[in-house]
Amino acid sequence: MENTERIEAALEAALALQQGPEGPPLLAAAMRDAVFPGGARIRPHLTLAVAQACGAEDLNLAAAGGAAIELMHCASLVHDDLPCFDNALTRRGRPSVFAAHGERLAVLAGDALIVAAFQSLAHTGATQPQRLIPMISTLSVAVGAPSGIIAGQAWECEPRVSLSDYQRAKTGALFVAATASGAQAAGTDANPWRALGELLGEAYQVADDIRDVACDSEMLGKPAGQDVTHGRPSSAGELGLTGAVQLFDQLIAHASASIPACRGSAQLRTLLRMEAKRLVPNDLVRKFAPSVTRVVA
Repeated sequence: MENTERIEAALEAALALQQGPEGPPLLAAAMRDAVFPGGARIRPHLTLAVAQACGAEDLNLAAAGGAAIELMHCASLVHDDLPCFDNALTRRGRPSVFAAHGERLAVLAGDALIVAAFQSLAHTGATQPQRLIPMISTLSVAVGAPSGIIAGQAWECEPRVSLSDYQRAKTGALFVAATASGAQAAGTDANPWRALGELLGEAYQVADDIRDVACDSEMLGKPAGQDVTHGRPSSAGELGLTGAVQLFDQLIAHASASIPACRGSAQLRTLLRMEAKRLVPNDLVRKFAPSVTRVVA
């Protein structure tokens, strides 16, 4: 089975645990719309890639860990789009959950996806408690306060915020969880893999900042110009597009260099290069930052 199939199957299994004939059908529909069809699923792909690089003998737990992280990501998007935050009517080129199902169901669907993440991971990992327990701890730290994605959203409510603190929490936390969980699912030490997650998380947020300025809403699949509209910290705002692209390429190069020596290091570096080109394609750089000589080939 390919990793994409593993991820989608794990997400389907996670939602199945939350649904049934006795449950509210509108809530089930809102949850499904939040998860399917998905985006690039880069976080669960990263979890599986690290697990494979670490020599995992069984990828079921890694797939469950990656799916749990993706469910947390989807929950955060549902809450991000609410009127009290971004008031975004579209997400991934379709109506956002609150636009399609109403604000009340969107709040509940986001909450339910958080529960689903923990429930599905515990369900799959029950036979491997020595690996499950650190994975649950990793996921909890990546989501809650003081430095998880909830804290990242809360920084937007503060009068002052450090760009690095904001990016580390809002985006980086789940990337660290992805790399750490992949190692933990394989029964190996997560610490050597955390730097990769930190660097990738920062790179991904910088890419999002660039695209928010340089792309239109149709290309993004969501409203553009949100950082300026809501006064949020932004790499593109602080450094300009040229500086932001240079920073992105440096972060990808550092992330590639941080990969621990392992049998899957070459494949991981290939994954990073492909993702870098997808996030900040050369056409975009040539149009908006033509003076940049790219580090990412």
